[in-house]
Amino acid sequence: MLTADRFTGIFKALDASPWNAATGRASKRHAGVKRGAAMPLYTPDERRRRDSTPWTMVQGILAPVQFLVFLVSLGLVLNYLATGEGYVAATASIIAKTAILYLIMVTGCIWEKVVFDRWLFAPAFFWEDVFSMLVLALHTAYLVVLLLGIGDGRGQMMLALAAYAAYVVNAAQFVLKLRAARRAETSWRGGDAGQMT
Repeated sequence: MLTADRFTGIFKALDASPWNAATGRASKRHAGVKRGAAMPLYTPDERRRRDSTPWTMVQGILAPVQFLVFLVSLGLVLNYLATGEGYVAATASIIAKTAILYLIMVTGCIWEKVVFDRWLFAPAFFWEDVFSMLVLALHTAYLVVLLLGIGDGRGQMMLALAAYAAYVVNAAQFVLKLRAARRAETSWRGGDAGQMT
């Protein structure tokens, strides 16, 4: 039975969603922020947790490692599609890329829990996490197709390319978000410094 307490509990669970402003509920994350001012990605407490957790360093290492593996794998996949040679090497590289993706997703969830107290879909990275699910689904679909022997090598490689295209979009999302956050944080600190003088 849906009681008033349960109904209120459902709304409280959704309260951190990225649509608070659109529903007329101002976010409490950055109380005191001037209207129209660029909000920093992290509150002061979140920034402190981000800077103190070793999971930040883990993410900082895994992200470029995954990108390097992606570049090598992309070259091997394109070579196979162009020449029909090197199926085993291309397949091994896709499996390696997928393994690193799983690793970065698991450690990323731990990082979000430490910094934002949510395993996934923290408001600050909501859309990036949503698209990450598509990336993960496409890489997993490739593994399923490979293990079940569905289709030929060319079809499998085309699925891998779709997964890689989604990965590039997702990586761009994170890079753009973090660059914007750095700019906002710099202007936010500059604004604070200006107000204090």
